[in-house]
Amino acid sequence: MTDRGQVVLDIARAAIAQAFGRADRAGGADAAWLREKGSCFVTLRRDGDLRGCIGSLDAYRPLAEDIAQNALAAAFHDRRFLPVEASELDTLEVEVSLLTPSEPVPCIDENDLLSKLRPGVDGVVIEFGPHRATFLPQVWESLPEPRLFLRELKRKAGLPDDFWHPGMRVLRYGVEKYCEQRVAHE
Repeated sequence: MTDRGQVVLDIARAAIAQAFGRADRAGGADAAWLREKGSCFVTLRRDGDLRGCIGSLDAYRPLAEDIAQNALAAAFHDRRFLPVEASELDTLEVEVSLLTPSEPVPCIDENDLLSKLRPGVDGVVIEFGPHRATFLPQVWESLPEPRLFLRELKRKAGLPDDFWHPGMRVLRYGVEKYCEQRVAHE
């Protein structure tokens, strides 16, 4: 793992640890690149199972702050899970995905879009009216077929499986992903 990867993972873990009163400090957190606006997702797993995932699609605050705030949100505010407890901290695996800026994917219909998606590479955002959802590129691991990937993304956005409208906006982005390698606890 690069020094950059260790720094972003340390920031995320330190933010959660500090919420429990632990004095963890992230080394290298004062680097200039962390003061630039950036966006990320922080994913937490326990024993390989998802425990929380929250992120920012748009870069609107310094990257170090985005990492710390998304780590706290993933630990304590992901509505799919109960808040993380202090006893879980040492068993959590932290993953930080730094996002590249989004770019529109022009398409005339769903088949056109499906032909343009790059499985395993693209993070995808769909937007239509108040409906908006994203899947990180990592989701391709569990949904490798583009049609299924898009169907599940539409469901996540609250849209019907077969929904298509010319006004639907589709964006793609990439990630620079860093994962902790933790030893399993018995």
